[in-house]
Amino acid sequence: MRNRPKISHIQAKLADEPLRLVRAGGITRPHHSGKYDTVDRRIAFGADDTQGAHFFFRSTPADIVNSRVKRSFDVIIGALSLILLLPVFLVAAAAIKLTSRGPVLFVQQRYGLNNNLFMIYKFRTMYIDQCDQTGVEQARKADQRITPIGRFLRRYSIDELPQLINVVKGDMSLVGPRPHVPNMLAAGLPYELLVPNYFERHRVRPGLSGLAQAKGFRGCTDDAKQAKTRIDLDLQYIQNWSFGLDLRIILETLRTQLVRSRDDI
Repeated sequence: MRNRPKISHIQAKLADEPLRLVRAGGITRPHHSGKYDTVDRRIAFGADDTQGAHFFFRSTPADIVNSRVKRSFDVIIGALSLILLLPVFLVAAAAIKLTSRGPVLFVQQRYGLNNNLFMIYKFRTMYIDQCDQTGVEQARKADQRITPIGRFLRRYSIDELPQLINVVKGDMSLVGPRPHVPNMLAAGLPYELLVPNYFERHRVRPGLSGLAQAKGFRGCTDDAKQAKTRIDLDLQYIQNWSFGLDLRIILETLRTQLVRSRDDI
């Protein structure tokens, strides 16, 4: 498991936001149809959760999903990024095709808005006969299933770039909780068993990056405490969303990709 990175000035700004979820009431599980009941929108903030000071959330899932500014930003930046990064796409595709047999893209089902499944796009980084379509067996450090080119792509998150297509299509957003595969494991348990309100994170579109990633939580979910913290951060993002928060998360994600790599695999 990778060590937590040093906190940057942007991360400090994120930490200064009243984002720490201390106590929430009325959280409901989704029905099998993927629809949600009304959620009690009260939350307590502060260092001491016994203080009992309640505040209204600054945002709701509907605010995020229905935001024209957020969706317009996703489409414009997503489309521009696809055009500007076309040379990177071509080089990555050629490298994959020339060094291992199989398709260039890896396509897999992930949870999207309201628990609806969608097909996510990634550059294939594993040998074709060792790819795990279920996604239950997570990639690990020195994973022998990963090709040499795949290791490079993953280190610099180039394998995630095809998800810009998902963003333009409307399956995803630039910022939001990272999309998980159904039955994803955390500390050896299905995530929804480890975290009872797990499905609340699916009330918004998943993102290329999120608050959890901006705060340094990446890689495997073997550690129960860190796995729970990731979901807490996803819910905090939903409850405290603003366009400014999206921009800070994007800037922090870009900064971390420039100064370090994903050394967890």
